[in-house]
Amino acid sequence: MSGTLLFSSDITDRNSRFLEFIPQWRSIIHGEKDEIACLANTCSAIMEAFSFHWVGFYRVIIHELVLGPFQGPVACTRIAKGKGVCGTSWMANESIVVADVDKFPDHIACSALSKSELVIPLRDKNGNVIAILDIDSVKYNDFSIEDLASFEFICRELEKQIYH
Repeated sequence: MSGTLLFSSDITDRNSRFLEFIPQWRSIIHGEKDEIACLANTCSAIMEAFSFHWVGFYRVIIHELVLGPFQGPVACTRIAKGKGVCGTSWMANESIVVADVDKFPDHIACSALSKSELVIPLRDKNGNVIAILDIDSVKYNDFSIEDLASFEFICRELEKQIYH
């Protein structure tokens, strides 16, 4: 599949958009085993479908998170384990939803426009974190429990396809 994603014009909520998004996204990455290709097209598809401020992946390279494929403004290049939302997610090996990034201890402000954030680790077959999906919004409290579950689903599918 190539080109623009197609959505019903009457779709106004994320859950419905996500249901239309999944089959299109799956067709984009179907059969692709290259990590960068899958992550890059996933970022692009999420940005196109949901119009967030920033969507990207940080990859675990030795002892730090290193910027990988992304869509949006210029980003922080390297993040230490335990630092900021992404580094905290990596250290804890768990997803994090932040309603107000200014209230998150040790938040790394790559963009002053980011107000809320959703971060999800991707793991190898042994459960080790190997990448982090990071999504930033310009709206406070923009991510719901349903959003978290939806994007965790995407991460689990990516894990199966490229890391297992």
